Amino acid sequence: MLIKRLRGWEAPGRDITPEEDFFSRRAAMTSAAVIGGAIAVGGLGITAARADAPPPGIPASAMRYKPGRALTAQKVAETYNNFYEFSTDKDLWQMAQSFPQRPWSIAFDGMVEKPFTIAIDDLLKQMPIEERVYRHRCVEAWAMTVPWTGFALSKLVALAKPTAGAKYIVFTSDADPKVMPGLGGFMPWPYVEALTLAEANNELAFIGTGLYGKPMPPQNGGPIRLVTPWKYGFKSGKSIVKISFADKQPDTFWAQLAPDEYGFWANVNPAFPHPRWSQAQERLIGTDQVVDTQIYNGYGQWAASLYAGMPQTRKLFM
Repeated sequence: MLIKRLRGWEAPGRDITPEEDFFSRRAAMTSAAVIGGAIAVGGLGITAARADAPPPGIPASAMRYKPGRALTAQKVAETYNNFYEFSTDKDLWQMAQSFPQRPWSIAFDGMVEKPFTIAIDDLLKQMPIEERVYRHRCVEAWAMTVPWTGFALSKLVALAKPTAGAKYIVFTSDADPKVMPGLGGFMPWPYVEALTLAEANNELAFIGTGLYGKPMPPQNGGPIRLVTPWKYGFKSGKSIVKISFADKQPDTFWAQLAPDEYGFWANVNPAFPHPRWSQAQERLIGTDQVVDTQIYNGYGQWAASLYAGMPQTRKLFM
């Protein structure tokens, strides 16, 4: 008999927590942690938390990928956004508030055993919801560190049941001109991004459905988005409505629009500049502190092996 040994953060099926219960519990944890921290500081004269301690309300398991930075202020992360379907301005968050998050469904097609469509709330009931703190590195050389809620992308791949010949997973974002004023023009809408199946099954790859212990805001890609912390942010498709499986590398949005500047792989590497700016450093939004960029955004321990044997050229890092 084959016995699967779960890793420390993996939940058996009986322990899957509904998303709404997860958020309620998270809010309670945050309140308790803040109160407890205030008591500790007042009673013991402690003036600063340990640098490696989880922020209030965030479980230690969420920090297992060692973000090494303080969290970006929630207001900053939720009001400084790239979402060209609404606007090219960073303060588009108000425009996105009219973008309906329910009802919402995701279609699965292409090289799967049986195509299907599932409502997001039915999907979430089947997924082990967890929290992960990741660094996020935009190709524009700004960065943030935020707590995502969601589930491992590998769980979604398993649910979809791709056939043996599938090599890529393709994410298509919503494109509703009634609520997305940025659609149109010369851009190849809808927004499409993709990963290899090996990348999708890497333990870092994540599907985000929440942020800062609450449902994902629409301006951040709600209600469901991709999170790939070792890649530039444009690889992480937002507001996903379709997931397809294919045997050939698909044409992705930015690779179609500007192939000399944006490629398929888009792995972070400070040694390979963008044609119009350096990637050697990044600006932390909220503080404007400038720090050195790390290869694979500091996640090489988990991601570099995906590209072993491949030419380490600019193509892999654009």
